[in-house]
Amino acid sequence: MDAPISYPKSDYIETDTGNKVSRRATISGPQNIILGGKTVISNGAIIRGDLKRTGPGHAVVISLGRYCLVGEGCVMRPPYKTYRGNFNYYPMKIGDHVHIGAGSVVEAATIGNHVEVGKNCVIGKFTIIKDCAKIADNTIIPPNTVIPALALFSGSPGRFIEDLPESTQEMVESRTKSYYTRFQPLDR
Repeated sequence: MDAPISYPKSDYIETDTGNKVSRRATISGPQNIILGGKTVISNGAIIRGDLKRTGPGHAVVISLGRYCLVGEGCVMRPPYKTYRGNFNYYPMKIGDHVHIGAGSVVEAATIGNHVEVGKNCVIGKFTIIKDCAKIADNTIIPPNTVIPALALFSGSPGRFIEDLPESTQEMVESRTKSYYTRFQPLDR
């Protein structure tokens, strides 16, 4: 068993559904963000739920599934485009068991389940990352890229490197659950 990851209890807010949100994270427009439960949002992370479409019926801006880990200093903001002179934001949907490494900037449209995004990555606007994909550290994914399932992408710009094993889903799920279990407040 890996060593526990401890944090001062006063530094995080824990919700009824087991989400642990750092008090040093910036959550803008929290009413427009859905957390699926057992999600950890680290120090310095910025989640922009305030950047939303104008008009009725566009409440949810960013939704994260269960067991998501948002690393330190990550920036998550919804993708946007100008169409016929109208500037609009579009929702971002993130699946279960997604780990986003420290310092990454994410403007994806969709990230599937069991996805790992490394440290210091840039995920361009409207990118779609399918289930069980992995983005290596320091990778830049250009806007509108579709990352296939079970694929490893790396580089700048990010390119296909290799297929991932069929066991990727179980491995990622095990890592995200283990991280969440080990992420415990210091007993005071």
